[in-house]
Amino acid sequence: MPANQKITPCLWFSGNADEAMAFYFSVFKDGEIISSTYWKRGANAPELSLLTAKFRMAGQEFIALNGGSEFRFTEAISLTIDCKDQREVDELTQKLTADGGEVGPCGWLKDKYGLSWQIVPSGLMDMLRDADQEKVERVMDAVMDMRKLDLAKLEAAYAGR
Repeated sequence: MPANQKITPCLWFSGNADEAMAFYFSVFKDGEIISSTYWKRGANAPELSLLTAKFRMAGQEFIALNGGSEFRFTEAISLTIDCKDQREVDELTQKLTADGGEVGPCGWLKDKYGLSWQIVPSGLMDMLRDADQEKVERVMDAVMDMRKLDLAKLEAAYAGR
């Protein structure tokens, strides 16, 4: 585990954790599986199929659990990606919504596994922390009218243009 990570999110999949990790590793090129455990005889899954995998992507560790179809992801939890520029926002939005994902409001999206993501340009948080409430309100109004976040439009709203 990275030295500064005390909490590791566990992502519940319906028997397709291997496929999901391969997909995430195609998006985040630095992905790797750290360790794995496998179902044993008598389980409600094929013997020796993946039960859990601890994996790392973008410097963050996660656990993938092939827990079955009992639970699904919801927007109640999402993974936020801090993007350095519009190119990265566009690229990650395209990759994460490929093959059945969907873009949602305000920079949110769901990937094809149903996991929610927030794709956020770094500059947005600085704009929203500004002491000038009129600027903050203009930026928030712009965010609320967007699906994929557009940094140029957010900067224009911030500047009052």
